[in-house]
This record gives sequence, structure tokens and C-alpha cells, in this order.
Amino acid sequence: MSAATHDFAETWHYSDDDLLEAFLALETPEGFKAELIDGEIVVTPPPDGDHETAIGRIVWQIARQCPEGVDYAPGKGLTVPNGRYIPDATFTRTDAMTGQESWWIPSGVLMVLEVTSSRPEKDREAKRQGYAAAAIPLYLLVDRQRNEIVLHSEPHRGDYRTTTRVPVGDPLPLPEPFGFELATGRLT
Repeated sequence: MSAATHDFAETWHYSDDDLLEAFLALETPEGFKAELIDGEIVVTPPPDGDHETAIGRIVWQIARQCPEGVDYAPGKGLTVPNGRYIPDATFTRTDAMTGQESWWIPSGVLMVLEVTSSRPEKDREAKRQGYAAAAIPLYLLVDRQRNEIVLHSEPHRGDYRTTTRVPVGDPLPLPEPFGFELATGRLT
């Protein structure tokens, strides 16, 4: 994938009254994803291979370490107080997503995962605050530009109280219900 394609992200701005209606009516090209982040409709192209490899390596570790009690979804639509997000991975209590609509208020979500790409500031700030406001217990961020893995925990009043950062290559302890050290080598 060329750098020009990889860095593409398009943003539309609407009045507050029309924003959600425009977002819900939006038809994105196959493989693209549209999110409503802090009053902006953000459409991004399919991710590059490094992005998808990082997600796969984390999902694989969680599946091996937590075979029961945790469900996984790639690209589940979440309704949070400041928008509509599609995390790179969503981990929930078993059966929490069963019967849920495309856009879901995230009850039963244990952790969300984002891997930075063309708009890392959205993952670092707006999404962190949105996930915390939705009381999602853990937000795991693979920050490829900063070459670090960040775990936000203890949501409180629209942000997380605790942040743990490790450089890529250092293990990152994941609290229960995961309860293991995430190997972070080869994630960026």
C-alpha cells in the first residue's frame, strides 16, 4: 500500500442537528470504516498489513491465555457519549454481544484495542476519553508512531485514572479478567 493511500482520512463537518443523521445515512466504500469522533465524521481506508498483524498477534495471545469467559469482535460499532466508534478489537464478557444491534451501548465490554494509523491523535485523545466516558474498563493502544504500548484503566469522569506505558518489546501486565503479561515484541 502506498504512503498516500495509507495516510488518507477524510473528514466532513455538519451542524450539530444534522450530524448524527448524516453519519447514519453515510454509505462508505467496501473495506472503509466511518466513525463519529468528537463532532466529526471520519472515514478511513482499509488498514495496512502491519496494523492488522499487530491486532492479530494481540488477539492470538488473548485467545490462548483466556479461552473461556472472553468474546472478541473485530469492528463492533460502539455508541459512546461523544460519538460512534469502531475499535480495532473489542473484548467482552461471554455472550455480551449476542443479539445486539450494529451500534451498541457497550455494556459487558472488558477492553477495547486500537492500533494507531493515519490519525493517531484521535486514538490518543478523543477515543480515550470516549471509551472512559462509556465506562469501558480497559483501553489498550498500540501507538506505532511512538513505538509504545499503552494501557488505560480505571475510567472515571470521562478519562482514565491509570495509564501504563511500555516500549515495544517489554511485557505489559493485563489485569483480570485477562491476568497475563502481554508480549509486545513485533507489535509495531
